[in-house]
Amino acid sequence: MSRPLRIVHGADFHLDAPFAALPPEKAVQRRGEQRQLLHRLATLVNRSQADLVLLSGDLFDGGELYGETLDALVQALSAMNAQVFLAPGNHDYWTPHSVYARHWPSHVHIFTEPEIERVNLPELGCSVYGSAFTGPSREDRALQGFRVPDDGKLHLMVLHGDVAAESRYGPVPPEDLAESGLDYVALGHVHTCSGLQRAGNTFWAYPGCPEGRGFDETGDKGVLCGVVEPGRAEMTFVPLCQRRYLVREVDITGSDPAQALAAALPAKKSPDFCRIFLTGERGEAPLDLAALTALAAPRYETVSLRDRTRLRRALWDRAEENTLTGLFLREMRRRLDAAATEEERERVELAVRFGLAALEHREDPL
Repeated sequence: MSRPLRIVHGADFHLDAPFAALPPEKAVQRRGEQRQLLHRLATLVNRSQADLVLLSGDLFDGGELYGETLDALVQALSAMNAQVFLAPGNHDYWTPHSVYARHWPSHVHIFTEPEIERVNLPELGCSVYGSAFTGPSREDRALQGFRVPDDGKLHLMVLHGDVAAESRYGPVPPEDLAESGLDYVALGHVHTCSGLQRAGNTFWAYPGCPEGRGFDETGDKGVLCGVVEPGRAEMTFVPLCQRRYLVREVDITGSDPAQALAAALPAKKSPDFCRIFLTGERGEAPLDLAALTALAAPRYETVSLRDRTRLRRALWDRAEENTLTGLFLREMRRRLDAAATEEERERVELAVRFGLAALEHREDPL
C-alpha cells in the first residue's frame, strides 16, 4: 500500500514575460519579482515537507531566458528537498536546443516526449507520468486510451493541457481523465485556479498562474499544496504573488467624486496594480480624471481610473406624458407623497429607478 504524499503543484510562471503594458523600468522590476517568486516556492516546498513538486508547463514565457532568471531557477530547484517533475507547455515546449536540454539538478525530471512517460519512485510507493509539448501547439489527446495498472501504487500525472474535447493546446476531455485511473492529474495552461475537481475517481486541478501579468489575471495568484493518496486528495490554494492586479468599482451617486473615491482607497499604500471604474450618477460637470487619479496614485503601485458614470436625470420629467411611463410615474409620485418616513420615500424612489429602467429597456437603473 502506498502512503499519502505531500505535493506542491504549480504552473504557468511565464518567467521573463515582457510585461509590455508597463514602462520599461517597471517591466524590469516585474521580471525581477518573478525570480524572487521562485525562492518563495522553494521555501514553501521545504516548509510543507513536500515529497513531490509538479510543474505543469509554461514555466517560461518563451524560448529565451535572461541569465539572471536561469540562475534563480537553478538555485530554487537545487534548494528543494523534494523530487521535481516538469512537463513543458506550449510557451516553453521542449526541443533539443531549448533551455530544458541543459543539465539540471539530479532530482529534477523533465518530460521530453508527447508520448506518456512513466517514472517509478518505489521509495515513495508511486509512479509519476508526464507528457511534453514539442511545439507551440498539439491537438492530440495525450490521455486517449491511457490506463494506469492496478498495482497498489499511487499514480500521478503532470501535464499541460486544456480540459476540453477539442483544443489546439492539448485537449484533455473529462472522460479521458475519468478512464485513466490516475489518482491526481496536475494540469497547467489555465491561469485561474480551478480548485480541486474530480472526473470519475481521478482528481485534477489547475493552480493558475502564481504571479499575474495584467488585468486579465486579477486577484491572488499562487500554487496548490496538499496531500494525495488513493481515493482522496486535499489540495489548498497558497498565494505566492508579490503584487496583484485588482479591479474596483466606486459608485459616486449622491457624493462628491473625490470624497467617494477617497473613502474606497486603502489606508496604507498597497503593492498592487489597480484599475478603478467610477460608476453611478454625476452632475452636469464632467469628472476631472486627472485630479482623481492624482488622489489615488499614492495608494497603489500603479492606478488607472475609467469613467463609467452617467448624467443624473430628474426622475419625474415624463410624469405628464400620456404613456405607460407617465401613468407609472404619476402612481409612484402619489405613493411618494403618501410616504410617512424618509426610508419609505427612498424605497419609492428606488422602485421608480428600476421601473424606468425596465420600461426603457436599460440594463441599469437610473
